[in-house]
Formats: sequence, structure tokens, C-alpha cells
Amino acid sequence: MNKNQHRPTMTDVAKLAGVSQTTVSFVLNNVSSGNISEETKTRVLKAVKALGYRNSSPVYDLRNSRTHMIGFVTDEIGTSPFAGDTLRGAQEMAWASNKMLVLLNTGGNKEVEEEAIQTLLEREVEGIIYAAMFTRQVTPPASLRNIPTVLMNCFSIDKEFSSVIPSEVSGGRKATEALIKAGHNRIGLINGEPWMHATEARSEGYKKALETHGIEVDTSLICYGNWRPDSGYDNTMSLMSLPNPPTAIFCGNDLMAVGAYQALAVLGKQIPNEVAVVGYDNQEQLAVYLKPPLSTVALPHYEIGRWAVKHLLELIESEKKLPAVQEKISCPFISRESI
Repeated sequence: MNKNQHRPTMTDVAKLAGVSQTTVSFVLNNVSSGNISEETKTRVLKAVKALGYRNSSPVYDLRNSRTHMIGFVTDEIGTSPFAGDTLRGAQEMAWASNKMLVLLNTGGNKEVEEEAIQTLLEREVEGIIYAAMFTRQVTPPASLRNIPTVLMNCFSIDKEFSSVIPSEVSGGRKATEALIKAGHNRIGLINGEPWMHATEARSEGYKKALETHGIEVDTSLICYGNWRPDSGYDNTMSLMSLPNPPTAIFCGNDLMAVGAYQALAVLGKQIPNEVAVVGYDNQEQLAVYLKPPLSTVALPHYEIGRWAVKHLLELIESEKKLPAVQEKISCPFISRESI
């Protein structure tokens, strides 16, 4: 190749063949689910040959041609309030292993996501972290099947990929048990939106704690909010209006706990003497400065970032395909003065 000529990319192949980059990727990586016609495959392969394009897919042995780059594809985590600790954990582990983290934020746009992944493949990254802002089930792009990949804060239903998420069930259980140990057996739960994984898992932990301690689950004490202070306020007002109101409230996140604090203040209820409150997330700039400081459960953002990169490096270094690992990282209880 002439020094003044640029190395052909997948974009060049797509343009010459008159198809999308996704189609080119599917053809080169033999992805059967693409339903691509033989005529289209032939056109793509002719364009590859004409341009002299070399597939950057990890089907090639990257151990012999290291780029020392790790791709980090995310929907919104790069702009979320929890991004700092997650990225710091991932970056520190990457740097410790002489790797550079290449972050691409897609805004949840699937077309942008596919472009981002193809760009990383063309840059010959050694592996990819596929991250989500909130914990949920995902269907990873087919183009990730041929490169070491770890799902971070998300998981696939078929468990084909290794993943790491918070241990939300145990977190919900710890929050509830802290209230039980303080002498409470009428514990309200103000949870998030019902369709979310975190909501379901924290609720499961709440119920398990009650059942373990011989306390009947009272569905009138369980309500759902929108993760914001207004729903914490409204639901606290509803709970405290019950004929037999709770003596403690477990809020599904710290922001709803703020609303609970406001409602209890309006009702003239002292925290924790009359009603105890526990949050979830440990947003320190918020929880520490509430009066009294909020007891809560911390999400292990930093640890999740570190684990994702550490396991990805294990996949990269392995001479054989390793079985997928579904890791759940403990959520510690942070005791302050609201119990």
C-alpha cells in the first residue's frame, strides 16, 4: 500500500458493495442470523478483495498483534451520576495491565451502537466491555460473538456472554434486616418502577428478609414509585395514613428517601425515633447531608468496573474459549443515623 493511501476500512467495503456496515460485519463474521442473500454475500466479498480489506475481527489472533486497547461501549453510563466510580474502576484495572480504555457512548441508539462496535473492531481492540446505565436484560449485537466480551451492569438471557451486575437481592435483604434488627416488623417498601430488574430484585430481598424472620409479607405496605423524591413523598403519605402504619420505611433509592424525609417532616414524625428510613444507592453527597444522615445500601460501581476489565483480560489471555461467568457483586449496607 502506498504510504499516502489510507488503509481500507469496513466503511469503504460497505460503500463499494452498496450495503450497511452491519451487513459487511455479518458476512465477514459468518453470522447466520443475518438472513443475508448469497448475492449480497458475493458482492461484499468482491468488495473486500477489490479493496484489499483485512478483516479486523478477533477471528484473527490478536495475541500476536496487540493493540493494548479495550473498547467500552455504553448506552448512557458515561453521562450518569454513577459513571465516575464505574469508569474509575475499569480504567484503573486497564492501566494496571498496560491497556487503554476507549469509551464510546451511544445514547441508547442501536445504529450508533453498531457503528461504535464496528469502529472498535476496525481499530483492532483486544476485547469489549458492553455496559448499560441501569441493570437489565439485553440482547448483545451479533458482532460481539467473535471478540472477547463482558457485559457490565446487564446480562443476556442465554448467558452466552460473561456478565457482572450488583447483587440486588442481597442488597434488599440487608436493608430490610437492618430494620428488623432495630426492632421493626411493620416495614414499608417504596420501590421503583415495577418493570425494572432492580425493583424486582430488591423487592425479592425485602420479602426474603421478612420471611426468614417469621414476619408475614403485608402487600399493603408495598408501593411503587418513579425513583424521584415526589413519589417518595406521595407514597410515604399513603403508607402513614394506613390504620396500622409502618414504623420503618425501606426506599428503593436515596432520592425517594429524600421524599420520605419531607413527608415525615410534614407529618411531624421524627427520624428515627418514630419512623426509621433506609435508602439504596448511597449517593454520598445526598445521603450524608440529610438530617439525620441516611442509612443506605451502596451499589458497587467501582468494583463492577474493575471486575469487568479483569475478567475481560482473562478472556483475552486464554488460549481456549472460557465458559461464561455470571458474576454478582455484593452491595454493602452503610449504617448512619436514620435507623
